[in-house]
Amino acid sequence: MSNDHRDEECRDSGKVNRREFVRRSSLYGAGVLVGLNTPRPLAAEAAARDATPVILNATEWKTLEAVTARIIPTDHEPGALEANCVNFIDKALANEDAAAVPLYKGGLAVLDGIANTRFVRPFASLDEAQQDSILADIEAGSAAEWRIEEQLPSPVFFETLRVHTIVGFLADPSYGGNRDFSGWRVAGYPGPRHRRGGFTPDQVEGKAPIIPVWEL
Repeated sequence: MSNDHRDEECRDSGKVNRREFVRRSSLYGAGVLVGLNTPRPLAAEAAARDATPVILNATEWKTLEAVTARIIPTDHEPGALEANCVNFIDKALANEDAAAVPLYKGGLAVLDGIANTRFVRPFASLDEAQQDSILADIEAGSAAEWRIEEQLPSPVFFETLRVHTIVGFLADPSYGGNRDFSGWRVAGYPGPRHRRGGFTPDQVEGKAPIIPVWEL
């Protein structure tokens, strides 16, 4: 099936299938591809210690968690919330992705400010429609309340969060996200074969099922 035909089906159905969204993101998103293939040994070490915040304060954690939950929402399958993508981002910011800390600190503060200006509540307390309306404006660069455009264009902020969320959803769980293999389950990825000692000849030939890592 061609990509154009898939796009037409998605438009006709009124929403993008979750598995198709994750599949496309991992295949075609350059930032996602780079993120998925970037080793993060320090982040993995931090994630192995615990899941408590290192860089984000309690308010930032709640705000970012809410944002990730709108980027990959929960439906009949797990989303960013269940995968604990916010923990992946926090551990990445504390280590290999430390250069993005000012972007997150500044952007999240402005995001909460917009929520309070429009709805007199912090972003994490808004309903999904209100959250989506703010994120859509930030992604499009049309949020009038975004006062730091010269230092940080809002589309850059949103794209950084989007890429980090998807990477946290799909990357190896050792990095702090993809909790309970949520992202791999949604994407239909059984896990790296080296964890299972490689594929057997029967599995390669389709004569035996490939057992996913979460069933071992």
